[in-house]
Amino acid sequence: MPNAPASPAALAPAGPDVLPAESVRWQPATAGSARLGAAANAPAKLRGTAAGQATPRDTAAAPMERADSMTLRNEMLRRVRNLSARVVGARVVWARAVWARTVWAKAVRARAVWAWVRVLGGAGIIAFLLWRLGTGPFLDGLRGIDVWALLAATGIGVLTTVACAWRWRLVARGLGVRLPLRTAVAAYYRSQFINTTLPGGVLGDVHRALRHGRDVGDVGRAVRAVVLERFAGQVVQVAIAVVMLLALPSPVRSRMPEAAAVLAVVGLGAVLLAWMRPGTTGSRVARALRTAAADLRSGLFSRRNGPGIVLASAVVVAGHLATFLVTARAAGATAPLTRLAPLGLLILLAMTVPLNVGGWGPREGAAAWAFGAAGLSATLGVSTAVVYGVLALVATAPGAGVLVMRWMARIRVGRSTPQPPIRCAPAGVRQENAIHG
Repeated sequence: MPNAPASPAALAPAGPDVLPAESVRWQPATAGSARLGAAANAPAKLRGTAAGQATPRDTAAAPMERADSMTLRNEMLRRVRNLSARVVGARVVWARAVWARTVWAKAVRARAVWAWVRVLGGAGIIAFLLWRLGTGPFLDGLRGIDVWALLAATGIGVLTTVACAWRWRLVARGLGVRLPLRTAVAAYYRSQFINTTLPGGVLGDVHRALRHGRDVGDVGRAVRAVVLERFAGQVVQVAIAVVMLLALPSPVRSRMPEAAAVLAVVGLGAVLLAWMRPGTTGSRVARALRTAAADLRSGLFSRRNGPGIVLASAVVVAGHLATFLVTARAAGATAPLTRLAPLGLLILLAMTVPLNVGGWGPREGAAAWAFGAAGLSATLGVSTAVVYGVLALVATAPGAGVLVMRWMARIRVGRSTPQPPIRCAPAGVRQENAIHG
């Protein structure tokens, strides 16, 4: 029997990529079977990839892909952290700005309130004296002023002003701030005139400190120099007053031991602060203590400046006391000087209280009380205080001249400054603009 012709499936060569014909069975055509058939008919390399087997190229590229993904992740994290830091920093800056604005607003309000308290305090004292004593003591004081009293007060004022300026110069030199004596005298006259004519009694010192700081380019040191200079003067004045009030009869002689003890404690505290060594921390309190200690050592307690500061302060106190004695005689006081001097020291201490209107207020109140407590009339005390106020104003009158001279110099500088020329357009351009305008 002749052999039957072989089928195409039987004639196909057998191999690993071709299934035998007997194993091929008919199945319904579906999308999944079509995909399986395509995978079965694909080459072995493609079938292995489709089946999830990694090729050598994929195996080599996998670490690079992981590294790229890690780099991208780190970059995203870094950006998120930077954004968070910026947000936190912005919040901190905003909080600090709000805090600074709040503190500044409170300081401005407190300053305004304190200014009104000073004015109302001085005016209240004067009003009380007018209510209790009338206008007679004030008018009697004005009538008692004569030419000799004015000349004496002016001469004593020159001496005390030069001594104050010298003390200021010594303190400024200790802090490393340049201050010629001539400039110091003019500035001190100006500050005394401002203190005598404006409420508070300290605006002249503030103006003096700021003006000097702007001139030398260091406002901080200039302000500290003025503060230390005033502090030194007050300490020496209180010390002299305590000693004289202990030695001479006065209405407060029985209270002087307590005052001496308080003064000793204050002096000891200043010495300890000057020689202490605050910590090296960066807090504001530590920095302020270090600065204050260094300023006290170099500005007040140095061997080069300390004796001169004490001497100048003693001269100033003696000059103010001499002016008071002149005013007391001009007002009609006939008591001995040993009885008037303690009263003058009490009045000088009361004048340091910043509750006044142009120097008026506590001075008149203290004079009325001191003279009345010493057995003299309160009206004589008020008259003496009125004469002292007028003589003090006359003694500081050169300060008004300093202000006027500086104002005129500023005007001359403004006039001498060349102004930039005004450029005008040509006539044709102006005419054309006028026509089209």
